[in-house]
Amino acid sequence: MTEQATTERAVAIRRGTLDDSHQAFDVFLAAITDLSARIGAPWDPQPEEMWPRVEPMFQMLADHAAEWWVAEGDDGRLAGYARSIERGGLFELSEFFVRPDHQSSGIGRELLDRAFPAGRGEVRAIIATIDMRAQASYYRSGTAARFPLMSLLGVPGARTGGGRVDVRLESVAATPDEIPQLQELERVTIEFDRGEEMRWLVEQRHGFLYRRAGRAIGFGFLAPRGGIGPVAALDPADMPGILDHLERLAAELGIEEISADVPGPSQAAIQHLLARALRFDTFITLFMSSRPFGSFDRFIGFAPPFVL
Repeated sequence: MTEQATTERAVAIRRGTLDDSHQAFDVFLAAITDLSARIGAPWDPQPEEMWPRVEPMFQMLADHAAEWWVAEGDDGRLAGYARSIERGGLFELSEFFVRPDHQSSGIGRELLDRAFPAGRGEVRAIIATIDMRAQASYYRSGTAARFPLMSLLGVPGARTGGGRVDVRLESVAATPDEIPQLQELERVTIEFDRGEEMRWLVEQRHGFLYRRAGRAIGFGFLAPRGGIGPVAALDPADMPGILDHLERLAAELGIEEISADVPGPSQAAIQHLLARALRFDTFITLFMSSRPFGSFDRFIGFAPPFVL
């Protein structure tokens, strides 16, 4: 693999650097705004307001990238980028976006071949949009759609029910000392853990380790703007209790809206959130992998759903 190549449209393919983060964000916004309009779920983001909120996440994805490639025009403007992350044997495509005016030009394939090379990883995974052109590329890369991720939104505290929540569930604020326990819980639920990314979560988000009678049974994280995830429970029946605690915290913090991208198999979590008056968003994503793995009836991934 060469460090640099050129497409027919005179766009250079090179490795990404931290200095490319803001332009990568711009590419992401352009691609998702275009896709949202095409599928009948229009989105009107405010880039100036949004960037300061997501900059730490983009930096984390850059810091932990296994591969990061960008397509750059002669004017220095990024036309697209693709990035992956590797956690033990789990090799995951975290981002793959091309500006609408450069799509279907060959740039996407150039980027994907470098960021998500064939044969790499014991298990290959992608959280994918439903763009059919991208889906064709993802199937060619050796993954298949396993289930949808259902996006739910709502006002914290707007309750109409939700079932019994176990009052014996104890929550302890996650600290660096708990990272080995958090990682072990993640390995038990989805076979892999996120390694040093867990430290970033503990430092950047409201994180909790949940216990019952002194035994660790799950964990959960709440982002400053209301994104719920990741969340893991040894027993799916404990998902409602964990989600209830995170929702109550969001209400106490004055967060106006919470959101969670919940795996389709997580019936207990989805039923609980619907009973709490959250609603389905029209924009869904698909979890794709080279083989089935993990117990996704008791797990919610990273928020927003760039990676597991």
